[in-house]
Formats: sequence, structure tokens, C-alpha cells
Amino acid sequence: MAREVAKLLTTTEALLTQQSAELAEARARQLVSVTAKTAGGSGHIDFLFSLGVRYRLVYVRCHYAGTVGSGPLTISLDAAAGAEYDARLFVVTRAGTGYDINLRVPADESQDPSPWTFQAGDQIRIQWTNSDPGNINWGLQVGMAIAS
Repeated sequence: MAREVAKLLTTTEALLTQQSAELAEARARQLVSVTAKTAGGSGHIDFLFSLGVRYRLVYVRCHYAGTVGSGPLTISLDAAAGAEYDARLFVVTRAGTGYDINLRVPADESQDPSPWTFQAGDQIRIQWTNSDPGNINWGLQVGMAIAS
């Protein structure tokens, strides 16, 4: 009986070790997997993006087409902790037709602790005022990854 219990415990321990390794591999794949959220239109840009879990911002891209026009594009934090924690993160002073946006968080800034890591419930807000609504079209893509 004692041998059977010992064998059962050894088998169970081996299975738990294997399961832990598989979970660690899956988590590692999740951490490098980037989720792209998109929006598009011909009016003003005012969109919120998040993953619903602790995440980091990886990139922001926006393409503009149509009549000539530009203005500032603002990236800010709408904090789950309340308005007193909201913050302007980055402003591109000239965005619009002929001035596409392609921002990428550098690798050395995307490792925890990172200023580009946000808590579950935090939202990234992207805003841009269209100087010629209906005549300037845009496509916005925000890349985010689950944070460790």
C-alpha cells in the first residue's frame, strides 16, 4: 500500500511539473503576443483602447488620406483609479494627410517596470481634431500586449 501511495504521489508530482511548464510556456507566448485594436472614419478621433487586464502599450499607427489638413494627435491615460490619475502621455504636434503616425515603444522601455504599462481598467485615449471632417479619412491601429 505504501508503495502504491508513493508511486501515485510521484506520478502526480510529475504531471503537475509538466502542467506548470506548459502554463509557463503559454504565459511567455502571451507576453510577446501583440493585440491590435483598430478604428477608422472621417470625423474626429476620440477613442479609448484597453485589454481589460494589466497591459503595455506597444505601438500607435494612424494613416490619413484626403484633403490637406493636420493637427496634434494626443495619447493620454484614462486611469481606472480616477480622474486625478489621468495623464497626457504623448503629443504628436503634426498629424494628418501627409503626416502619418508610426510610434513604437522602444524595447528598453517595454520591460517591466515600464512607464508604458497600465493596470486592468486603465484606458489609452487617442484624440485628433479633423480639420476637414468628411474629407480626411483615417485608420488608427493601437498595439497592446499583456504585461507580466
